[in-house]
Amino acid sequence: MVITISSSKPFSNTSSNMIASKPKLLYQKTSETLFYLIRNQVLSLSNVAAPKFENSLKLPSLPVPILSQSIEKYIKTVTPFLSEAELNNTKKILKEFSSENGIGTKLQKLLVQKAQNSENWLADWWLNNAYLGYRDPVVIYSSPGLVFPFEDFINETDRLTYTAQLILAAVEYKKAIYSDKIPVDKMGKEPLDMNQYKQIFGTCRIPGQKLDGLEYNSDSRHIVIVKNNNFFKLEVINRNGEVPSLSQLINHLEMILLESAEVGPPIGVLSTENRDNWNKAYTELIKDPVNKKSVDEIQKSLFLVALDNPMPELNDSRMSMASKQFIHGGGSRGNSANRWFDKTVQFIIGQDGTVGLTYEHSPSEGQPIAVMTDYLVDYIKNNASSGLEDIKLEHWPEKLEFNVSENVSKYIQAANIHIDKLVDNLDMDSFKFTSFGKEFVKSQKLSPDSFLQIAMQYAFYRIHKVPGAHYESAATRKYIHGRTETIRSCSIESIAFAKAMLDTGKSDAERVAALKEAIASHKKYSIEAVNGFGVDRHFLGLKLIALENGLELPEIYSDPSFTRSTHMRLSTSQVATKCDGFMCYAPLTADGYGCCYNPRPHDINFGVSAFAEHPDTSAKQFREALESSLLDMHNVLAKTQKAKL
Repeated sequence: MVITISSSKPFSNTSSNMIASKPKLLYQKTSETLFYLIRNQVLSLSNVAAPKFENSLKLPSLPVPILSQSIEKYIKTVTPFLSEAELNNTKKILKEFSSENGIGTKLQKLLVQKAQNSENWLADWWLNNAYLGYRDPVVIYSSPGLVFPFEDFINETDRLTYTAQLILAAVEYKKAIYSDKIPVDKMGKEPLDMNQYKQIFGTCRIPGQKLDGLEYNSDSRHIVIVKNNNFFKLEVINRNGEVPSLSQLINHLEMILLESAEVGPPIGVLSTENRDNWNKAYTELIKDPVNKKSVDEIQKSLFLVALDNPMPELNDSRMSMASKQFIHGGGSRGNSANRWFDKTVQFIIGQDGTVGLTYEHSPSEGQPIAVMTDYLVDYIKNNASSGLEDIKLEHWPEKLEFNVSENVSKYIQAANIHIDKLVDNLDMDSFKFTSFGKEFVKSQKLSPDSFLQIAMQYAFYRIHKVPGAHYESAATRKYIHGRTETIRSCSIESIAFAKAMLDTGKSDAERVAALKEAIASHKKYSIEAVNGFGVDRHFLGLKLIALENGLELPEIYSDPSFTRSTHMRLSTSQVATKCDGFMCYAPLTADGYGCCYNPRPHDINFGVSAFAEHPDTSAKQFREALESSLLDMHNVLAKTQKAKL
């Protein structure tokens, strides 16, 4: 479902075209079981409370869907994955589940009671179970990368100038957020919750045992620069709220460059670890007062900027190489230690002109990040920092020192081994599809997002000849503290369309009819999802309320209908920027694909991923199938239209 951004209150000194017209919230990637099958205990709340923002827009609370309606919808979405006998058994289980005395009816009442006593019945559960309680590394499994338009740095001075402009742009954006100068996002005429914007800057995830925390430092006045694994504290706002001039900032970056000629200890690689392992290493690391001070400065910074060395030589396109650089950094042979992956935002500037960011997903969805990206790109393009005058800064750049004990060294060695394994397993094929863009789809009076989702369904089916459970994120930000709901893009209609396209006995008219039915079905579910009436969050809520009350999990959660329909072999989202960028991330399942996309007027940027270790999948294979599917769909529409004329 596409969300348009509009406002009667634009940023000062900027134009409205900086705002992404159709940003899409990004799906958070987890292991194939945890996301839907939350561990058999309910995690307690994080010990670091999130800032509470007023509901100034008077947004409604997230509704609890009617049980009978969710069950009806659920049955339809699981049908492609079941035999007739299995489907009948699922219906039998659900009939008992929702009967007058059934466990589902009891859980529904408990969930409604919870909703009546909270602004958003899902918000805390979601943060803790989907993010802070998730134990796999944030690298690969959770944190996405976002590739900005490529730059052409002639020398290091060019790179530092760009970096300084990017820093100033980000600081101005942060100030605009907190002075309420950013536009209010809207879906149609309805305003959307803006609280996620105030959790981008100054936020850091803190590794815990079994459950992480979040630390918020929005009043911070410094950032952290990393070069050659060396961390530096850099003041970017003085006591009067002023920001330095471009030349001042470039001078400070030059100082940092000189001070980081030697490679520092790879402390940052520890943040790539499994969360419980990272907690153990973190606990050991901050025993040393020098280390603790340095870690505190990193965590309290507004954001981190990584000046990267060249990536390891790989046989990749520039788009694919950039995707890997911003998702994981290239491992111990590359830049993975030149990071602090717990920071919400890390801007990354490569020597070869690859620029972008990685972000830790727990405080925010992708939309604020996408909107910010267009702002930053426009700020730099318009040379908006040129008018800034020199100011009085209280501090020179400060190198953050680390003492590496024998125990910390062992943790670093283990982290290097683990990150290299993750890096070697991520297969990326990011590309620009140039045959057409969203304007062609609009000319056919079809939804561009639904069109692309059905193309992915067709691509998966033509490869594997089986239905692929398919996640697309839908924003529920029309509700206070809203995050996402699942759009189940695999449907009876999407499979019927894929079969029609592969059936040589079908006419073009029949194929177009099947395509339109599939698109209509997807669009209908999308609308229901953004309104909070999908299947997945409701079923998750029923499960968690059962666990919270010490009740046995209902049979439906171990039924093939549930396990198959939540094994999301396609993890997808539209993250739209006006600039020529794209977001990318890893698959959700070992045998699946990640596919993030930015549909532009006349082309489409795709970030496609798979896991190299799985014999049935490859990013190249999915890319080729997707390109062929898009062309097939274009051609069948064009031929049918021509025949009518």
